[in-house]
Amino acid sequence: MAARGIDLNLNGRACTVHAEENTPLLYVLRNDCDLKGTRFGCGASQCGSCHVLLDGASVPACDTPLWAAEGKVVRTVEGLGEDGALHPLQQAFIDEQAAQCGYCLSGILISAAALLQQNPNPSEAEVRQALDKHLCRCGSHNRIVRAVLRAAAVMGVAA
Repeated sequence: MAARGIDLNLNGRACTVHAEENTPLLYVLRNDCDLKGTRFGCGASQCGSCHVLLDGASVPACDTPLWAAEGKVVRTVEGLGEDGALHPLQQAFIDEQAAQCGYCLSGILISAAALLQQNPNPSEAEVRQALDKHLCRCGSHNRIVRAVLRAAAVMGVAA
């Protein structure tokens, strides 16, 4: 299969990438668009580290073919904040010291952002359920949940 130009709305900007349409979105983001925040974890859609927002839904980029993103809004962890400011989730993760190694956090931040778009005032149980598919071996789960709840509170005040 030959490479072709595929149009994306990537982190709020229109761009065209030239790749085979079955190339995993993760590879295009990291190799062609130089967005390294989205991590390669397991490559089998099992760990959550590669999640991106695709039209607002958190999806694994490792097994999402490029053609599935064509014409859609793709947002990576680099695109969460606006105008150089951190997204409230990013700030809450810093405030709660929710990161240790940080490898899983880009995917967790993305899924948390998707949750807060759908449910701006989630319960602790809803946060845990939304992040259940993400593996974090550092054991910072409770701090991560506190950070998401903190961001929800801040975002609720700002709304």
